[in-house]
Amino acid sequence: MKTWHIASIPGDGIGIEVIAEGVKLLEELARREGGFRVEFTRFDWGSERYLETEQYMPVDALDQLKAFDAILFGAVGSPRVPDHISLWGLRLPICQGFDQYANVRPSRVLPGVESPLRNGHEIDWVIVRENTEGEYSGSGGRVHRGLPEEIATETSVFTRAGVERVHRFAFELARKRKRKHLTLVTKSNAQRHGMVLWDEVFYEVAGNYPDVRTDRVLVDAVTTRMVLKPALLDTIVASNLHADILSDLAAALSGSLGIAPTANLNPERKFPSMFEPIHGSAFDITGKGIANPIATFWTVSMMLEHLGEPRAAARVMQAIESVTSRRIFTPDLGGTARTADVTAAVIGAL
Repeated sequence: MKTWHIASIPGDGIGIEVIAEGVKLLEELARREGGFRVEFTRFDWGSERYLETEQYMPVDALDQLKAFDAILFGAVGSPRVPDHISLWGLRLPICQGFDQYANVRPSRVLPGVESPLRNGHEIDWVIVRENTEGEYSGSGGRVHRGLPEEIATETSVFTRAGVERVHRFAFELARKRKRKHLTLVTKSNAQRHGMVLWDEVFYEVAGNYPDVRTDRVLVDAVTTRMVLKPALLDTIVASNLHADILSDLAAALSGSLGIAPTANLNPERKFPSMFEPIHGSAFDITGKGIANPIATFWTVSMMLEHLGEPRAAARVMQAIESVTSRRIFTPDLGGTARTADVTAAVIGAL
């Protein structure tokens, strides 16, 4: 029997709460499925560790993680630590260090969930985000600090190789979807170097996928399309920053950030991929027992799919939809259920 070794990094805030529920669900699922086992190793890498040691992770963190089949990540961020320190201290070093260049974020309105859009039922999107370079490359700096002439530069770095591989990944994903439609999102009218490269490489790659219909939309225009004409979109590919913003909008239009999953993939499988709910640490509700675990459960389903357990992945999604259709909701979806109630219901629905 196959044993999947999973690294659990709950991180901060409600990440600690929802990852515990995800572990519980996955262990119960493995017991019922019978075809595989899961073994979790928990790492206490988060803001509390940083405040005690001035390090989010040990220096050999990536070496420790290499041994695992996948990583289940909660959230990072604390009111006591500046955001740029927490993000660059934990999540980004893993994504970049393990070349997890394809960030995949599906969005659709689950049964029983209400979208703020009257035509929210038309939402069925997958956003592919370039995940290792671009606007989050970390290139730039500050000089003359504190002086009137202080200068800060933030340089987006786009490589042909990096752009081409994420486009190719997006085309392959779009090809597998029913509509076979891929939308390129850039801002090449204003950003005339990196974004123009994105456009050019996209259409070069498109020549190898004649079965995939394509279009290009500027990032500001695509926000209006998402709100007013969601049926015009299917698979979307965009840069690190643009897709980061658009995927949060997609989650909100789907009903709540509390139901939205993410996969940070190394498609070549040279390194473990990392799976995380997108809602962040949400310290405003931490400790109240009302965090929505659905995003984590959907994330678990994506992880199972990646590991080669499609039946188990589908079983999780069916259980999730059974629970949402009965409107067993935490407060972010307008309900009164607690985190533990939703977990119990989803496990019961298995």
